[in-house]
Amino acid sequence: MSLCVLLVENDRARAAIVTPALREAGYEVITVVDLSTEKLEQVRALRPDLIIIDRQSPDRDVLEHIRLLARDEPRPIVLFTDDGDRDSIRAAVRAGVSSYVVGNPSADRIRPIMEVALARFEEFQRLREQLDKANLRLADRKLIERAKGLVMRQRGVSEGEAYQLLRKTAMDRNQRLVEVAENVIAMAELLT
Repeated sequence: MSLCVLLVENDRARAAIVTPALREAGYEVITVVDLSTEKLEQVRALRPDLIIIDRQSPDRDVLEHIRLLARDEPRPIVLFTDDGDRDSIRAAVRAGVSSYVVGNPSADRIRPIMEVALARFEEFQRLREQLDKANLRLADRKLIERAKGLVMRQRGVSEGEAYQLLRKTAMDRNQRLVEVAENVIAMAELLT
């Protein structure tokens, strides 16, 4: 199965170098001339597996479009550029670039560059999912702690007893503990 690559290129001469190299490496290539706000909708509709942006130097607008793509339509993004400036590299990575490649790609370098970008993107997505889950567990834990404190004050019980009351209520109602905690907090706010 060949991967679909969206090539964003505004220089026909550079596109003439990159496109055949991508096809030779086995990728299906869709080329667009520029990355603008209007084109972002096209990117969403095309749903490419990878996005390659080829620019002599990534300007502020290109980085903003990359940031929007990375946020709204996460995909591996490879940036080919002639700009090896440290600040440009950091700005591009912060915007969401998976791979920042200085210089024109040759046919023999394309596949490894794409594979590294895919692997880095997948690893980043996995880490992001883990972080999201950890943040959700922390938020749930904070709600449970807050509800436990309310039960302790209202009922005059220990922390352990408050937790057991919340837990028993969750089991009796066939709800998650955090749902019971949210209900306790909502009721406390209603009554104050």
